[in-house]
Amino acid sequence: MKDLRISLVSCTAAVGHIDENIEKLVYWTHCARDAGAQVVCFPELSLIGYSLDAESVRIPTEIDGHIRNTLQHLADQSEMTVLAGWLEGCAREKRSISHLVAVPRGKMGHYRKTHLAPPERTLYCAGNDVPVFRLASATIGIQLCYDAHFPELSSIMSANGMDILFVPHASPHGSGQEKLESWRRHLVARAYDNAIFVLACNLSGSNDTGLHFPGVALAIDPSGHVIGTMMTETGAMLTVDLKASVLENIRSHPMRHFFPNRRPELYENHSAHTVIDLRETEHPISSP
Repeated sequence: MKDLRISLVSCTAAVGHIDENIEKLVYWTHCARDAGAQVVCFPELSLIGYSLDAESVRIPTEIDGHIRNTLQHLADQSEMTVLAGWLEGCAREKRSISHLVAVPRGKMGHYRKTHLAPPERTLYCAGNDVPVFRLASATIGIQLCYDAHFPELSSIMSANGMDILFVPHASPHGSGQEKLESWRRHLVARAYDNAIFVLACNLSGSNDTGLHFPGVALAIDPSGHVIGTMMTETGAMLTVDLKASVLENIRSHPMRHFFPNRRPELYENHSAHTVIDLRETEHPISSP
C-alpha cells in the first residue's frame, strides 16, 4: 500500500431521481479532488436512492450502460477513483444492490451485496462473489451495510490482500450518534482483527419516500483507533489520510498482526468438531 488521501461523502439520494443524484456525485467528487483526495466513496445506492418499495426499484436495464459510462467519465475527468452505489441486473428478475468502482482509464469493478437485510430479501437478489480490487496504491474491499456484521467476509478479503475496507451504508435507523456508537463496536473489530483500514459512510436526510437517514462517516486505522468522524443532516465530506507506515508497523509486528496466525482448517471443517454436553445428567455420579 502507498499513502492515500480518501474522501467519504454523506449525501442525500432521492429515490428514482437519477439525474439529480448524479449531479450531487459530480459536485462532491470535485470537492474531493479539490481537497487532494485520490479516492472518493459515496454511500450505498447513492445513484438511485434506497427504497423498500417494489415499484421504486423497477428501472430499465438500458440505463445501466449510461450509469457506467457516466461514472467512468467522472473518474477519468477528475483523475480519481470513484465508488458509488447502483442497482444492477442479475440472472433473476430482481436486481442486486451493487457498488461500482471506477478507476481513471482503467477497468470498472463492482461488488454485489452478499448479505441482504431481512426487509431487502423480497426485493433484491444477493451476490455470491467476494472480490477485492487492486488499485495502483492499495487493494480494497467493499461491504454494503448489513454485510459488515459477518466477519467471514473480512477474513476472505484479507486473505486476498485487502488493505482498506469501504463500508457504504443506507441505514435509516437511529440517530447519528447511535449509528457512530454501533459502528465503533463492530467496525473497529473488523479493522483490529484484520489489520486493515475501515472507512464507512451513510446516506443523509430524506429519500423522498418516507425514510430518513442519519448522515455519518467514520474512519478507523489498523490498530482499531478512530481517525475521523463526521455527522451531517444534509450532506458533508470527511477527508482522511491513510499512511502506509501505519499499516506496515502493525503487519510487521509478530504480536500485533493476528491474521497470519489463523488456522483456517479449524474454521472451515465444521463437521470435524463435536459438541460436548457437560450438563448434569438425571443420575449424577455420587461422591465416594
